[in-house]
Amino acid sequence: MTTSIEHSVERVLIARDDIKVSGLLMRPVHASALLVLGHGAGAGMEHPHLERLAGCLADHTIATLRYQFPYMEKGSRRPDRAPRLETTVRAAVSFAQEREAELPLFASGRSMGARMSARAHAQQPLDIKGLVFFAFPLHRPVNLSDPDPSLERASHPLSIKEPMLFLAGTRDRLSRLHLLEQTLAQIESATLHVVDTADHSFIPTKKSGRELVDVEQELARVTAGWIAKHSA
Repeated sequence: MTTSIEHSVERVLIARDDIKVSGLLMRPVHASALLVLGHGAGAGMEHPHLERLAGCLADHTIATLRYQFPYMEKGSRRPDRAPRLETTVRAAVSFAQEREAELPLFASGRSMGARMSARAHAQQPLDIKGLVFFAFPLHRPVNLSDPDPSLERASHPLSIKEPMLFLAGTRDRLSRLHLLEQTLAQIESATLHVVDTADHSFIPTKKSGRELVDVEQELARVTAGWIAKHSA
């Protein structure tokens, strides 16, 4: 993975209270903002998708702080309970605030990381400009033939007043598009960007003629544009 804008990548230690996890700070030379990016349930911060996404964001002058959740740091596949995951989000944001105090700060996550960022901010607001959610898991996985699931997970985004960007694929089994649209219609501060034919992993169909890397560039471009509007 390469980027066209000069940047540095530094492995850092995030230690706050009882949380001690590793992180990766990717910083373009002339960074305009910092995105704190939590990983999904099944893959850590060094997953190729997050690596490429961070590189694409760096091309748009967006720095990223990727971080591990404690269970992934220990090599486990079973996620920690929500309160510990939320505490980790807070620890990562606090580290970012101290390390890059001059940059506008945004909390973000992919799937589980997105949900935990929303939960953490809804319960005790983080000192951030806004939130970016990649493939927010609005409900349990469902098939096309299944009835609409319950939407308990929508409660936290519904209570957030700060600007939010949701990036979602039309084939996401954890976030039916019409349910996500209905939910976000109730939130004045929410923006939705839909990626045609993409699934929960943002992989498009072969018929679309696009590759995952094309989608990742789209995600970065849209995210950077939205961040620029909300960085003041």
